[in-house]
Amino acid sequence: MDTPTAGTPADLTITPRDLRLDRKAVQAKWWHGGDPVATAYFNALSASFPQGETFFIESVRRFRDRVPPRLQEQIKAFVEQEAAHTREHVVFNKLIKSAGYETAAMDAEIRRRLDIARSRHPVGQLAITVALEHFTAIMAHTLLTEKDPLPGAPPEVLRLWQWHAIEEVEHKAVAFDTYLEVTRELSAFKRWAIRCQVMVLISLQFWYSNFQRMADFFRQDGINTPRTWWRVFTYLVIKPGMVRRLFLPYLSFFRPGFHPWDHDDGALVREFEQRLRLTEVTSDI
Repeated sequence: MDTPTAGTPADLTITPRDLRLDRKAVQAKWWHGGDPVATAYFNALSASFPQGETFFIESVRRFRDRVPPRLQEQIKAFVEQEAAHTREHVVFNKLIKSAGYETAAMDAEIRRRLDIARSRHPVGQLAITVALEHFTAIMAHTLLTEKDPLPGAPPEVLRLWQWHAIEEVEHKAVAFDTYLEVTRELSAFKRWAIRCQVMVLISLQFWYSNFQRMADFFRQDGINTPRTWWRVFTYLVIKPGMVRRLFLPYLSFFRPGFHPWDHDDGALVREFEQRLRLTEVTSDI
C-alpha cells in the first residue's frame, strides 16, 4: 500500500546556500507592510523554527548510518541546510524581540512540546519530522508561487523567507525517504498507517500551537479580539489564502503510495536560486 509510485529524482542535488540576514532588517514592529495579522503569522512560524529544526536534524541524522550512501549524502546536506535556517531565524527572532515583543513564554512552550516529542521512539520522532517537513514543503511552495509575497516587507526579510522556502522544497523528501528505509521491514499498510496517524496528530498540534503564539503576539499588541481573529480567517482562507491553497497538497500526504516528489518543483528551486543570487557553501556538519 505504501510503496511510492514516484521517488526522489535521480539527479537531485541538495545544495546548502549561504545567506546572512541583515541585522537591521526588521525595525518596524509590524514589519509585514504594517499588517499585525500577517506579521504575527510569520513571527509565530519563525519563533518555532530554531528549536523545531534542531529536532528535525536530530531525528534524521541518527539514522544516517542505516541508509544507502546517496541518502547519507542527502542527509548531510539536509543537516547543513537546516542548521543554516536555525542560525538565521535565531537572528530574525532577536529582531522580533528588539521590535518590542517578549517571546520567552513561547520559547518555553515550544521546548516543552519538543521534550515530549523526544520521549517518543526514534522512529516516531522521525515520523513527526516527516509530517512537519510536508507542512514546511507545501507552505514553501505556496510562498514561492504567491503573486505578491510578503507585501510591504523589507526586501531582506522577503529574501530570508524565499531562501528558506527553496531549501525546504529541495530537501522535502529526505526525512520521508529515511522513514521508508528504516521501516522497510514493516508491511506497506503499517508504514502508511503510522505516518497518517502521526500526521493527523501533528496537524492539530501545529495549527493549535501556531495560533497560540499568534494570540500571544496579539495580546502584547492589545488586539486579541474577535475582530482580529476574523482578519486571521480572511488572511489565511480568503486573501492571500495560504491555508486554502495548502488544502489539496496537504491531503495528498494521506494517499497510499504518496511521495513528496510526486510534484516535481525542481524548476521553481532553480528559478529562485538564480533570482536571489545565492551561492553554495561548504560545511563539515
